[in-house]
Amino acid sequence: MKRTSRDIRTANRYGVLRQIIAHSPTSRQELAAATGLSLATIATLVGELLDLGMLTEVGFEDSAGGRPRGLVAVNASGGALIGVDIAETYVRVELFDLALGVLARADEAMRPGEIRPEQVVGHVASAVGSVVAQAGIEGARVLGVGVSVPGQVDREAGVSEYAPNWDWHDVPLLDLLAEHIAYPLYLDNPLRACAVAELWFGAARGRGDAVVVNLGTGVGAGLVLGGGLHRGVSNSAGEWGHTTLVLDGRPCHCGNHGCVETYVGAPGIMLNLRELSPGSTLLHPEDQTATINALARGVAERDPVATKVVQGTARYLGAAIADLVNLLNPEVVVLSSWVAATLGEPLLYEVREAVARHALRRPLASTEIVLSPIPTDPVCLGAATFALEGALSSVGLRPAGGRTAAPRRASAAKSRTAPSS
Repeated sequence: MKRTSRDIRTANRYGVLRQIIAHSPTSRQELAAATGLSLATIATLVGELLDLGMLTEVGFEDSAGGRPRGLVAVNASGGALIGVDIAETYVRVELFDLALGVLARADEAMRPGEIRPEQVVGHVASAVGSVVAQAGIEGARVLGVGVSVPGQVDREAGVSEYAPNWDWHDVPLLDLLAEHIAYPLYLDNPLRACAVAELWFGAARGRGDAVVVNLGTGVGAGLVLGGGLHRGVSNSAGEWGHTTLVLDGRPCHCGNHGCVETYVGAPGIMLNLRELSPGSTLLHPEDQTATINALARGVAERDPVATKVVQGTARYLGAAIADLVNLLNPEVVVLSSWVAATLGEPLLYEVREAVARHALRRPLASTEIVLSPIPTDPVCLGAATFALEGALSSVGLRPAGGRTAAPRRASAAKSRTAPSS
């Protein structure tokens, strides 16, 4: 799709604000050098962001014999952003200030079988209300809510097109949420959210090419190519969890057999454990989180069954990551999401060993494999940046200064839509 001048303007605002969040305070000259935009363009964009209340002037720095340079910083209190992580077993919502610091957090557990859209929407609405109340902020300060849902999504229509683990097809998720949430809503999936979080604050920062492997109930790969988020022609890039790892292997929710997800997602790991030791006390048949936690404790205590399960899982995962290394030649592969965080360094060690056995030497020599360093939920963080991007696209600008609030979605359907990152 051809980008309009509005798209380019939004992307430039977004890029400048992203740079300031990462390096606050900073000068206009430093912003021009970092972004490649002209000083005149930077001056205009900074002026707009100051008018919106997103930035603030914070003094001056000396400049080698010239006039002191004015410094700008993020006005953390100039607005709030909400990130929503809808997963198969929980809903997590975090409220951020404009510097993307967490102000409030709420979690809602989803029971097995609790998969109807209206049930999920109820959890999201409850958690969003909770974080706003916890933070004690006025609703008008919330610039938007970024929502991450597993599977394939149509961002512009706000539709969950296909969520295989729930058998969702063409669910109008943002329309359902808008019945309970008045703020502008923006939709994407956890692969893109995790990738953006790593680009802004994590292991992909400053990298041109990176793969963010999302390990949870479902599995996928967020792709950063050429320094930017890669979405593919239909926003479906990264469905690596549904590539074939074992011919005629385990059945997958997507309808195929032998998908990567069926061996390294949380249910797949539980099956690995059941096949190795059917009566193991490590296995909690109806509780993914408890099982993965038990495996992590078992490995730490050198339990032989736990150790073998993690090693076996890493063999599958390493072979599948080696394909990504050979295909994409990334600078870094980041293991992200809750399964990777729980199993931690022991999983990372085994994965590195397995990738080394399967990947070609030349691309592997240029690739680091690391755990995500982001201390908070990367999906919530990435989802919040989608809300920020959407706010920068939809917000009106007053030529004489003063902040104009982003339109509420209830009165402006376009507020759901955000340009590509």
